[in-house]
Amino acid sequence: MADNRSSEGFGRQLDEHAIDAGAAEPERAAGLVDSGVYVDGVRRASPGGLADTYRCLQQLDGAMAWIGLRGPSRAQIVSLAAEFRLPELAVEDAINAHQRPKLERYDDTLFVVLRAARYLDAREAVEFAELHLFLGPGFVITVRHGGAPDLAAVRRRLEADPGVLGLGPEAVLYAVLDRVVDGYAPVVAGLENDIDEVETEVFGGDPNASRRIYQLSREVIQFQRAARPLLKVVEALTDGFERYGTDEELRRRLRDVADHLIQVVERVDGFRHLLQSILTVNATLVSQAQNEEMRSLTAASFEQNEEVKRVSAWAAILFAPTLIGTVYGMNFTHMPELGWRYGYLFAVALMLAVCGALYLLFKRRGWL
Repeated sequence: MADNRSSEGFGRQLDEHAIDAGAAEPERAAGLVDSGVYVDGVRRASPGGLADTYRCLQQLDGAMAWIGLRGPSRAQIVSLAAEFRLPELAVEDAINAHQRPKLERYDDTLFVVLRAARYLDAREAVEFAELHLFLGPGFVITVRHGGAPDLAAVRRRLEADPGVLGLGPEAVLYAVLDRVVDGYAPVVAGLENDIDEVETEVFGGDPNASRRIYQLSREVIQFQRAARPLLKVVEALTDGFERYGTDEELRRRLRDVADHLIQVVERVDGFRHLLQSILTVNATLVSQAQNEEMRSLTAASFEQNEEVKRVSAWAAILFAPTLIGTVYGMNFTHMPELGWRYGYLFAVALMLAVCGALYLLFKRRGWL
């Protein structure tokens, strides 16, 4: 068993090795974000690579390694699987990603999948990321696929509280779980603000409101798929309190996480129902607007028809004397009534009679 001085000396050697660009930097660039080795909640070493972490664990009794990866290579996952005897199915899930939140136990190894979310103000959209955790005796491995959450802040917070970090891998799990659930709060606030805006757009008659409602509905459904399955994860951890002898402080922290998660799930469920109601109202308003437009078009068509009737009626009335005048203006030599003394009066009377008859006919039919 190594004493404290030898442990600190080994840690200093690994720290010096970590800042050597020869070996550590390529692996960090490939996906290793941070690797720390802890004894009783205190960081004793900061290895620069996976091989250094393995050696450090062998030389420090009672140590726990916390290895943080982001978008790791397959070779790194395979190396960790061989070193810590990770279950094959869980390893494949970590490599392929695109998993729903879940918790699976493989003997003394725990595999947890979380879906983190963050609200992007500039795009007014929700971005999702996937987080996998492997926990076992003396190790915690976090594998991130995506940008959120910032586990460096979680690590700093735990390192500032050695009493909690000294409780082991479960302390890291609960801290990460708490960070993921706390990250849901800004998303809920952002979605709520977007829903308020889309309500204003709906009642303002914005033609793009329907598309915005569908986009929000899709984001809310994705958020539900991230948050709701997490309730079963928390429930499974709670059920294992007595069986695995979970520390009372960790139990308290998990209960607090569960309370926050239930609030998030309830609000997101409310968002989905609210968006369905908004969509129904929008459809009703659009239908009413279309009906009003059809009524306006119908009224305009009716007025146009009335005008056409009046114009046609007057055209017919004026056509009659024109026809008669045209007939009598042909100037043929042998034409009836041309030599008649009362021919002119007869023609004028005929014009007036035809025009009067047509006027009375159109008036009776409502054309004039």
